This record gives sequence, C-alpha cells and structure tokens, in this order.
Amino acid sequence: MKNKLLKLSVILVMVISLTGCTQVLKDKDKKPVVNNITGQSLTANIICKPEGNSKETKETIKQYKANGVDVDKLPKCSEFKITDGGYEGIWTTVFIKPLAWFIIKVGELIKSYGLAVILITILIRLILYPITKKTAVQSENMKKAQPALQNIEKKYKNKNMNDQAVMMQKSQEMMNVYKEYNINPMSGCLFSFLQIPLFFAFYESLSRIPALFEDKFLIFHLGTSPMAAFSKGNFAYVIIIVLVIAATYFSIKLNKTAAMSEEQEKQMKMMTNMMIIFISIASLSVSVGIALYWITNSTFTIVQNLIVKKEK
Repeated sequence: MKNKLLKLSVILVMVISLTGCTQVLKDKDKKPVVNNITGQSLTANIICKPEGNSKETKETIKQYKANGVDVDKLPKCSEFKITDGGYEGIWTTVFIKPLAWFIIKVGELIKSYGLAVILITILIRLILYPITKKTAVQSENMKKAQPALQNIEKKYKNKNMNDQAVMMQKSQEMMNVYKEYNINPMSGCLFSFLQIPLFFAFYESLSRIPALFEDKFLIFHLGTSPMAAFSKGNFAYVIIIVLVIAATYFSIKLNKTAAMSEEQEKQMKMMTNMMIIFISIASLSVSVGIALYWITNSTFTIVQNLIVKKEK
C-alpha cells in the first residue's frame, strides 16, 4: 500500500510539473511584474481577461499589454467556459479549468470570490468527509492503543532484533493490537495524498483567475500576499498570517498522539515547531485567496477532530 501511494505521488508530481503550471509574468529584464497599486505579482498564463472599472484592474490590463500579453484575445472571466483554450494538458484541462470555472460562477452568484473560496473548500471537505473522518477515528484509536504498543516496545527492547523469529513475533503482537483497536496503519495516508493535488489545484486556479485580482474579502485584496502588502505600508495583512499559523497549530495539536514516550514527545515537538516555522514563512508570500483556502481547510479539520473526539 505504501509503495503504491509513493508511485502515485511520483506520477502526480510529474503530471503537475509537465502540464502547464502557473507562470510569473516578467518584463524585458526578466523581473517579475507587479501591480503598482496592490503590489501583487501578475501571472503570465491567465485563463480569462480582467474586467471591471477599478483602478487596480485598469493597471493590471495596462501592465499585461505592456509586457506582451494580448488579454483581448482571452474570454472575459464572467464568460469563461471550461472548454476555452482547448486542451492544455491533463493538469490544466482536468483540474485547473473546472475548479477555476466553479470558483468564478460561485463568486458571481454570491457576489464575493473570497466567500466562494471558503464555501467551495467546505463543500470539498464535506464530500471527502467519509475519508477524513476515518483518518480522524484512526488517530483516536491509535491514542487508545499507545499503552499496549509501548508495552510491546519495552518487552522487546533488550532482545536481538536481528533475529527474524523475534522480529516476526513482535510484528505479530503489534498487528494483534492494531486488530483489537481497529487500526489500519496506512489509512491515514490516503487523505494526506488527496491534500496534495487539492492544494495545488486551488493555488493554480486562484493564481490564474484575474477576477480575483479585482475583488476583496473584507479589507484584503485576494490576489495580494502579506509581503506585497507590507511593501506598500499596509500591515493589516498580519491578521492573515496570524490566522494561518493559528489554524495550522491547532489542527496539528489535535492530531497529537497521546501517551507518547519522552523521545517521541521531543521528535513531535521538533516536527511541529518546524512545520509552524515553514508555514509562517510561506504565509508571507502566498495570496490571500490561497490563505483563505488554507485557513478554512485547517479549521474544518479542527472542527472534525473535535467532533470525533466527542463521539469517541
């Protein structure tokens, strides 16, 4: 099972890397082009034409045309269809365009692209709920099984683990514990595998919809990153960073396995700290649209785990 997931992961990475990822718009000096008003980086291979009368949109169109992108040949975002542009590789055609179209249509319906991202994220998590709930239940079962598993580790601590018979006996005892507590050691990998294409699909879709450049969620430009906002003197975007870090921290904390050994506790703490540091750095450069997806997704995980804990 583990080998199959590894092979599928490799195939997925190849599909993503070879079939049309987001490209940053660059000027003649090979420097990234940014909107002079919002400070956001512009995407070269957008899938629809920016539309609207805001000064941000006018500046975006001006910069696209100045750097060789004929936006007039593209369909308007409000008129975008999944089939526009023809076949552009598996990743773009099967994943990016349908999700982008869905985000646009929901955004137009409720008059908010930011809220559309939140609602679509929740909808996807509800569809995946049977899978993600099993993962959460497995985590709770693993916590209950920890004392028994630790007893097995103590039992075989001073035995010769190079002896195949001893290894087989230990493995059998551990499998008996897994069976007793209804644990499938590999069940938690499935949702982790699904998370990868979901995140990149949202990232690609949001990066290639200019309509998001024109919209705000509350006081935040959806296409602007906190770092870009800071460069313009707008430090309110620190709220986005705080929410991303908080949602990540509590979603990890609720997945913590109980009754771990001292060594496991140290390793878990180190991994958690590294994860938080990584997410903190990454949150500076991702757009608010992507941050909304991450915050919503992590919050859904927190609520789900609380529900499972209560049921167990």
